[in-house]
Amino acid sequence: MRAQDSAIRPTAIAVGAQATSSSTTVGSLLAASGVFAFSFSFPATAWALQGFGPWSSTALRGLLAAVTAAVCLLAARAPLPARRHWPGLLAVAGGCVLGFPLLTTFAVQASSTAHTAVVVGLLPLCTAVVATVRTGARPPRAFWVAALAGAAVVLAFTLQQSHGSFSTADLFLFAALAVCAVGYAEGGRLAKELPGWQVIAWGVLIALPVMLPAALLALAAEPVHLGWHAVTGLAYQGLVSQFGGFVVWYRGMGQIGVPKASQFQLAQPLLTLVWATVLLGEHLTPAAPLTAVAVLGCIAATQRARG
Repeated sequence: MRAQDSAIRPTAIAVGAQATSSSTTVGSLLAASGVFAFSFSFPATAWALQGFGPWSSTALRGLLAAVTAAVCLLAARAPLPARRHWPGLLAVAGGCVLGFPLLTTFAVQASSTAHTAVVVGLLPLCTAVVATVRTGARPPRAFWVAALAGAAVVLAFTLQQSHGSFSTADLFLFAALAVCAVGYAEGGRLAKELPGWQVIAWGVLIALPVMLPAALLALAAEPVHLGWHAVTGLAYQGLVSQFGGFVVWYRGMGQIGVPKASQFQLAQPLLTLVWATVLLGEHLTPAAPLTAVAVLGCIAATQRARG
């Protein structure tokens, strides 16, 4: 019997290792798909602003995502989250559904998509810092050196672009980084206990009592000019940026962890710069791609330092 056990044990270990490798591969593909989906978010925002005001576009994307989430939750007969999950879901709603979309919409309106993409390229680093503090981990000094270097690069870029002072768009973006980093970190943590799609589904539903009256008030106060770009941009924001992208993103984070998933965000600013050029015809200054690459290197260093 012992001989049989010893023969079975290596086989069981091999099967377990294969399953883990397969899960990691799937999780990595999901996280990469989420990043690709998010890379179109700022160009979609710029398109939506061609026909809607900032308050209208933000509220309507939230409503569209909430309706989609409600249908999915009802179809799946998903149970209500446990009481311990609600604080994290409130952080997801406040950071990823309310705060980040509104603040970045104002930033895109006041600046350019390329500028917004470069500054928000610091988001993976901010997420890693929040996740580190949230878990009480003690990363090596190299982690904090790389984190501070990345922040310094972005601050230098914003000052150079704004001729020595921070613009209004920069202030919106810094606030957006803070609230979204909390939402990302809490969402990644919850995705280990809840299905990833349910994390964002409950998040957008929690925000519905705010989004509905905001949409009614905004549509009454802001002019609306329906056009192909405006409708397409708004639809993409609501269906993909606010819901579909998060479904695969949180599921990927839940499978491979927040630190590893954050590595895929390295490509997001560079992808957005490409879409800003191709879809919006924006002219990139040399500082934009150079800063994006520098931030990429700093974030890669933080991931390596965390092991």
